[in-house]
Amino acid sequence: MTSENTQVLLASRPDGKPTSDNFKIGHAAVPEPADGQVLLKIVYLSLDPYMRGRMNAGKSYAKPVEIGDVMEGGTVARVVRSRHPDFTEGDFVLSHSGWQSYALSDGAGLRKLDPSAAPLSTALGVLGMPGFTAYAGLLTIGRPKPGETVVVAAASGAVGSAVGQIARIKGARAVGIAGSAAKCAFVRDELGFDAVIDHHAADFAEQLAAACPGGIDVYFENVGGHVWDAVFPLLNDFARIPVCGLIAQYNNRPGEQTGADRLPLVMRDVLSKSLNIRGFIQREFADQRPDFYRDMAGWIASGQIRYREDIVDGLENAPTAFIGLLGGRNFGKLVIRVAEEN
Repeated sequence: MTSENTQVLLASRPDGKPTSDNFKIGHAAVPEPADGQVLLKIVYLSLDPYMRGRMNAGKSYAKPVEIGDVMEGGTVARVVRSRHPDFTEGDFVLSHSGWQSYALSDGAGLRKLDPSAAPLSTALGVLGMPGFTAYAGLLTIGRPKPGETVVVAAASGAVGSAVGQIARIKGARAVGIAGSAAKCAFVRDELGFDAVIDHHAADFAEQLAAACPGGIDVYFENVGGHVWDAVFPLLNDFARIPVCGLIAQYNNRPGEQTGADRLPLVMRDVLSKSLNIRGFIQREFADQRPDFYRDMAGWIASGQIRYREDIVDGLENAPTAFIGLLGGRNFGKLVIRVAEEN
């Protein structure tokens, strides 16, 4: 085992879009576990849009990463040394160890993984936080009914792809919005959505309206921006809008206003159409995780849920991959392979 722990640190806070200068590669000694601790070797690191918010200093639902600290993130790791009674060397666990190659844990929050049950990387995607976000947000807030129309942005991504497929399982129509011809083909042909629209199309709003002739009953919001502008006029009375993310706005400077102020129009329709707009963080629905693990595993086994992963090799490539994620350059759940599984 190497004696060096490679880490990706937050070097500075972004002013708008992150750049490579906002990150720094650091090196530290591999720590030794004390009594009650385990030493984890990171195998996979999840890259997710929420991490952009952690780079800011402003108040949010979670504490920001401090300058000089390791960037945070979910990981799949292997126990390489254990002084904890519940874990043995060789165990694979889901952890929140961040952008580094080794980490210590006292066991709190670790969940053992069975590598024979599903690919380990799926614990960061379809069988992990993104899949659970789709499951809890859609079923708890969206509440799709048979025959209703469910629209989801970023439909080829880890959350959006699960949202549309779960909607179809529940008997609803699934209309996806994606960002390239290849992504649209995947959503339509591989995931089985009823329709999919490229948001880069010049007539995007017209195509979306044509795909939703009866209006939109559930809109799962991942993006914001011009996608929201096209969706909003199509919302039916009593439409439900789970707000999961606003990736189009994550790089805005604090207080920055882009485009016209549409708040009065939005509030008017919230009132007149009885819209239910509900922001959420997946941890609010932690009590649903056992149901999620059971249902999602069953749907994958039956072929009702399909997924795609975008795996990038090398921790040192995490900053570039993350910047690409914010620009929509990934195709599927973005995962960094930090080390080989065995």
